[in-house]
Amino acid sequence: MQQSKVLMKKSLCFLAGLFALLAMMFISPSCTKEEPVDDNPELKLSFSADTVFFDTVFTTIGSASKMFMIYNSTGKRLNISSISLGKGAASPFRINVDGISGTNISDLEIAAGDSAFVIVKVTIDPNQANSPLIANDSIVFNSNGNIQDVKLLAWGQDAYFYRNAILASDYVFEADKPHVIYGYFIVDSLYTLNISAGARVHLHNNATLLVYTDATLKVNGTPDNPVIIQGDRLEDYYRDVPGQWDRIWLYAGSINNEINYAIIKNGKVGVHADTTGNSANPTLRISNTYILNMSYSGILAQGTTLEAANCVIGNCGMHSVALLLGGKYDFRHCTLGNYWRRSFRRETALILNNYYFDNNMNVQLRSLEKAYFGNCVIYGDKDEELTLDRYNEEGVFNYQFDHCLLRTKVTLDEARFPGSIKNEEPWFADPSANLFKPDTIISRLINKGAYHILQGSFIDLSLDLDLTSRIADEAPDIGAYEFKVGTVRRKED
Repeated sequence: MQQSKVLMKKSLCFLAGLFALLAMMFISPSCTKEEPVDDNPELKLSFSADTVFFDTVFTTIGSASKMFMIYNSTGKRLNISSISLGKGAASPFRINVDGISGTNISDLEIAAGDSAFVIVKVTIDPNQANSPLIANDSIVFNSNGNIQDVKLLAWGQDAYFYRNAILASDYVFEADKPHVIYGYFIVDSLYTLNISAGARVHLHNNATLLVYTDATLKVNGTPDNPVIIQGDRLEDYYRDVPGQWDRIWLYAGSINNEINYAIIKNGKVGVHADTTGNSANPTLRISNTYILNMSYSGILAQGTTLEAANCVIGNCGMHSVALLLGGKYDFRHCTLGNYWRRSFRRETALILNNYYFDNNMNVQLRSLEKAYFGNCVIYGDKDEELTLDRYNEEGVFNYQFDHCLLRTKVTLDEARFPGSIKNEEPWFADPSANLFKPDTIISRLINKGAYHILQGSFIDLSLDLDLTSRIADEAPDIGAYEFKVGTVRRKED
């Protein structure tokens, strides 16, 4: 009996050993063996998002978190040698990758067909007036020498934010907080966007404010509280940098648009008025407004009806004003100055045109029914600042420059250029800095205008852009400003 117990015990020990051996041979390797890391540079990561938006409007010091996924869909094991924030420790963002926190994470391996999660946290004090409207950074991934990134965007101030928004009712941009447009903001048909005096509208890179067919834009600035429309970069470096946003686009068929006392600057196109509206009134009436530092044009009008008075349109990479595809235009006491210094400018400050080429390269004429400029200055640093682009002397091409100062080689006949003068120095204070006021008594703008031009405007032109009287002396000055004795003299070159 004792011998049987011993044999049974040995048998059990043998069986236990056998199972352990089998476990070592078959079970353990299948659980712990890992595929080798593939360093082929052709293999890349993919992500659940290319941009992480934090679109919460912060009202106190606080934070918000978002998550996205990293995917390895290559079928091979990959090593991410580094995951880092572009701005490092200075970034308002922090990251956590599969439980590992930091601003720079090294050597994260992801198996074939597997994924990892990334939690992004941002902390911002939106009540800091000097903080950017939009805080941005990126998470940079380096795997097998491939550099990929996911962009991070968070609202940096307490403001109203609109991302790819379509307005489906009448709406007002009040002046209590900035309004920031990311992507596009569309005023849909039959609705009106009113922008109150003192409101600040900031557009992100390539952003557009679009006013659709039968929709209306009303910009209601005042002398003391103009509406400011510009980019969303508020650092000093970007103060006068053009091309930071796209345009205000008054789409074909938009109606009764009005802009009064506004400062529009640093975009690509200030105002794009596109073909005739569905109203007896002009598509746009713009007055007492500055349009400055546009990388293309200040006003781009195409076959539309537009009236402008007491405006300064200056320093654009192409034309200050482009009136194309015919139309009806009336400009009074406007200064079109172009002293663009950021690149070589081939185009003139002003162009008039009455045709286009269709998709088959056939010429299509469009009637320029009227292009009237009264008491205006069209000047710049090129020898020719006026282009009269009529197709082969064909089609309707009606224009008149009434008591204007122009820089041009065109012969000034009395019918087309009554009372006008050319190539006489206006003596602007500092045109390269957008100071287009005459600052010396020898300026050829002074008292060279005509009183009858004041009578036909849609606004009272007895006061200039600075609210100085135009009717206190023998004749109004040409342009948006009256000369005032004691103004700051021009900066010496």
